[in-house]
Amino acid sequence: MSKFYKIWLIFDPRRVFVVQGGFLFLLAAMIHLVVLSSGLNWFETAARAGGG
Repeated sequence: MSKFYKIWLIFDPRRVFVVQGGFLFLLAAMIHLVVLSSGLNWFETAARAGGG
């Protein structure tokens, strides 16, 4: 467990964080697009149920 720091001797930390940030951004965008295209709309559902 204490030897995990050696992974940074193999990978460049700046490149790892940039790639991780790009991956997370693309994942978030994909999830948002899937939810938006599914027709799921919390506002209309709440308005029909009388919640607002």
